[in-house]
Amino acid sequence: MPSSVLYHGADYNPEQWLDRPDILRRDIEMMRLAHVNVVSLGIFSWSMLEPEEGEFHFEWMEAIIDRLWAAGIRVDLATPSGARPAWMAYRYEEVRRVNADRTRQLYGMRHNHCYTSPVYREKVKIINQQLARRFGHHPAVMMWHLSNEYGGECHCPLCQRAFQEWLQRKYGTLDHLNRAWNTRFWSHTYTDFSQIESPAPHGEGAMHGLALDWRRFVSHQTIDFMKWERDCIREILPGAKVTVNMMYRFNFINYYDMAKEIDLASWDNYPTWHKPEETVESTALDTAMMHDLIYSLKRRPFWLMESTPSATNWQPVSKMKKPGVQLMSSLQAIAHGSDSVLYFQWRQSPGASEKFHGAVVAHDGRADNRVFVETCAVGRALEDLAAVAGTQKPRQAAIVMDWENKWALEEAQGPRNCGLGYWDEIMLHYAALARAGISIDFVNEDSDLSGYRLIVAPMLYMLREDFAAKLRAFVKGGGTLVFTYWGGVVNETDLCWLGDAPHGLVDVLGVRRAEIDGMFDVETRRCVAVTPDMPAVAHGSVLCEVAALEGAVPLMLYDEDYFAGAPSVTVNRYGEGRAYYLATRFEEDFYGPFYGQVCAGLLSSVWPGELPAGVLATRRDRYLFLQNTASSPVRVGGDTIDKYGTAVYLEEESGLRRIF
Repeated sequence: MPSSVLYHGADYNPEQWLDRPDILRRDIEMMRLAHVNVVSLGIFSWSMLEPEEGEFHFEWMEAIIDRLWAAGIRVDLATPSGARPAWMAYRYEEVRRVNADRTRQLYGMRHNHCYTSPVYREKVKIINQQLARRFGHHPAVMMWHLSNEYGGECHCPLCQRAFQEWLQRKYGTLDHLNRAWNTRFWSHTYTDFSQIESPAPHGEGAMHGLALDWRRFVSHQTIDFMKWERDCIREILPGAKVTVNMMYRFNFINYYDMAKEIDLASWDNYPTWHKPEETVESTALDTAMMHDLIYSLKRRPFWLMESTPSATNWQPVSKMKKPGVQLMSSLQAIAHGSDSVLYFQWRQSPGASEKFHGAVVAHDGRADNRVFVETCAVGRALEDLAAVAGTQKPRQAAIVMDWENKWALEEAQGPRNCGLGYWDEIMLHYAALARAGISIDFVNEDSDLSGYRLIVAPMLYMLREDFAAKLRAFVKGGGTLVFTYWGGVVNETDLCWLGDAPHGLVDVLGVRRAEIDGMFDVETRRCVAVTPDMPAVAHGSVLCEVAALEGAVPLMLYDEDYFAGAPSVTVNRYGEGRAYYLATRFEEDFYGPFYGQVCAGLLSSVWPGELPAGVLATRRDRYLFLQNTASSPVRVGGDTIDKYGTAVYLEEESGLRRIF
C-alpha cells in the first residue's frame, strides 16, 4: 500500500442494486465527485456469492471490481463470514450459536455462528479460497477485510469441549486449576475436566477464576477463527494483507492479542454527537481516546474503517452531525494516526434494519445535499494532506488499559457492585493529558514500557507479578508513575494477593492500603491540599481508600468521615523516578491541575504555545494538528481556526508553517 495516500471511501453493497444498472453507473460518477479511492466490498454478500451450497456466482462481483478499478478506485475485499446464508443454517444446525442458557439460536440477524464448528470453518474455507482464487490477483484488490466486527460467544457442546481442552493446555492438571480458582470455596473442587462448563445463569456463577478464563477463551477462540480465515486466504495468496474492523470499548476480545495476527488495525467509529449532557469537546475526547487505543495496538497507523457521514439509525436518538462536524471528526482520525476515512455506508439501503442508517448517498440520490457536499470536502482535504500518510505519533505518555484486568475487575463482587466505571476512570486521566497536548498511547501488562516518560495505571485491580516488576524498574530508572486506588489486588487467576497492598509496589508508591470504602452514587468525601501545587479542595467518589504512609509525601488529605487526615494523593521518590498515588476518584476538574504538576519539567505539549479551551492538539511526525471543538472561531498562535475547524502545520527549520 503506498504511503503517500490517505484513503477515502465506504462500505459498498452493490448487490442490493443489481437490478438497477443506472444506480450502479451513477455510483461510480458520484464516487469520483467525492474523491473516493477505496471501497470495502462483499462484507455481507455470501448469499449472492453462494446462493446454494457449492453453487458460486462471482460474475456480478467481478464486473463491479472491474468498473471500480477503471475509475481508479481500489478494493478492500471482505470475507463474508459475518452473515451466513439461510441454506447453511437450516442444513447444519451446529453452525448456529448456543446462548448462555443453553438454547440454540434460530436463523437470522448476523454474527450468530459458532466459531468452533468444523462445518462452519470448512464452509468459510471454501468461500474464502474461491474468492482468493478469483480475485486475489486483481490489481484493484489491495487488502482483505476479514469478516465484520467479530464478537459474541457460543456455549454449544463443541465450544464446551474446546474450553475444557483449552483449560487442560493452560493448567496441565486439575490440581493446578483447582488451586488457581480456589475451588474449595463452596465445595466446588473439580475431579475431571469434563465437569467444567461455561458460566450460565442457571449454573456456575461463583468461580471468578472460571469467569475470567471463560472470557479469555472466548477471546482466544474468536482470534483462532480469525486466524483460520486469514490462513485460508494465505494458502492461495501467501502475501495477502489482512485487517479486522474493531469496535468501540468492545468487551469480548482482547484486541492487543488480535492485533498481533493482522497487518493493519482498523475500527468502526460511531460517537453520538451533540448530546445535551455532553460538549462537543467531550465527545471528541472520547473518540480520540479510542483512536489512540487502536493506534497503540500495533503502534503504527491504522484505518478508520467505518463512520457515518450523517447519523446512525441504532442509537437511542440518531442525531445528524452539525455542519462542519463531519470534516472535524474525519480529520481527527487522521490527526490521531489513521491513514483513512471510510463510511458505512456508500448508499442507503432500500429496506431492512439499516435502511435509515446514514450514508454518503441518501435515498434521494442527490449530489447537492449537505452530507454529500461535506463528504466531497473530506475527500479534497485528504488529498491535500496525503503527505501525512504513514507518519507516526511521538512517544510521551502511556495509559494502562488491559482487557483481562477489566474482565476481572467487573466480576469481582465488591467493594461496589453498582458499577466501577473502568472506562470512566481511564477517561479522566486521558482527557486531562489530551487537553494539555500530551501524546498518549495505551499499553497492557504484556507491553514494553521503554521510551515513555509517564505511565498511568488506573484501577489496575489484576496486577501480575511480572508487570509489577516492570513498573518498579520503570520508576527506578527515572520514569514517573501514576497509580490509583483499587490496584494490585489480585493475581492473573483472580486470587487475592496476600500481604500488603498494592501488591509488589508498596515501597515504590510509599503507601499501603489499609481499608477501602465503597461510595453510593450520591456520596463524595472532601479532600484538601497540604501543598500549594494541588487544587485547594477536591472530592473523592466511587471508592475511597484509607492509605498508610510508608515513606510517601502526602499532597492531599481526606477532610471528613472516619478517615479524615488520611492521604488521598501522595508522591514518593523511588530510585531516579517518582510515583504518585491517587486513593480515590476525583471530579473531572481535579485532573488538569494535577497533571500540570506531574508533567512540569517532564513532558511538554506537542503545541509550543498556550491552547485555548476547547482546542485539542495532536502530532504526527512533523505535522501538528489543532482542532477547535467550539461552535465559534478561536485565535491560536496568530491564526484563526473556524468553529469545528482544523488547522494543520508542518514543522520546518524556520518554524511552523500552516498547510491546511
